[in-house]
Amino acid sequence: MLARVRFSTYHGRMQKNDSFKNILFNIIIPVLILNKGHKYGLEPKYAVVLALSFPLFFAAKSLFETKKANFIALLGLSNVLVSGTLMLMALGGIWFAIKEAAFPLLIGIFVLISSFSTKPFFKTLFMNPATFDIALIDSRLDTDEKKTRFDLLMRHTTQLLSLSFLMSAILNFVLSLHIFTPLPEDFTDVQKQQLLNEQLGQMTLYSMGVILVPSILFLGGIMYYTFNRIFKLTGLKTDELIKTT
Repeated sequence: MLARVRFSTYHGRMQKNDSFKNILFNIIIPVLILNKGHKYGLEPKYAVVLALSFPLFFAAKSLFETKKANFIALLGLSNVLVSGTLMLMALGGIWFAIKEAAFPLLIGIFVLISSFSTKPFFKTLFMNPATFDIALIDSRLDTDEKKTRFDLLMRHTTQLLSLSFLMSAILNFVLSLHIFTPLPEDFTDVQKQQLLNEQLGQMTLYSMGVILVPSILFLGGIMYYTFNRIFKLTGLKTDELIKTT
């Protein structure tokens, strides 16, 4: 039993480390390179190539090892590619606003579509057998009515989750319009690049409070609603539902 607990703890830590590395190398480092590369004499075109190399490497590594595309790596790759292209073309204003809104909107559409499939996104993402006793939940769904209600709950929760991405897209768009003001026509390419770097830094800073916090609160509300319904539907308690070993 002690060995199982130690293995479970180690496995959990490994998963957390993998998630941190994904975010660090696919999103944080590429954005820092695009924002700060010029301060170390790195030309914009080389900064884009270097920034793209991180998510590209992780996407290829994940595809080779698991035969599946790494979603975070692909998202980071696409985000950096579009941002880098806009920066190289010295395009600001409405273009960055569209880009910032497009990514969460596309994810929201994907999540919404999944709610009409046999594998709703919420069920796939959060109902993890490593965390929850899925077999016990299934055993409590012992009638067709309960199974139908559970499937509807997963569908409706997934649709609520898609709304959180829509909210994020709207907040991104509004905040981007405020930060990414049109670039002055009389600026040189270097001056435009510098201004875009400053605007990207502001976007990263303010988005933490304006976008991330409301999204977390929204997600927390969805999680509370969903698992409260699961408790009532199955009669299970929290310590029965969540695996501890």
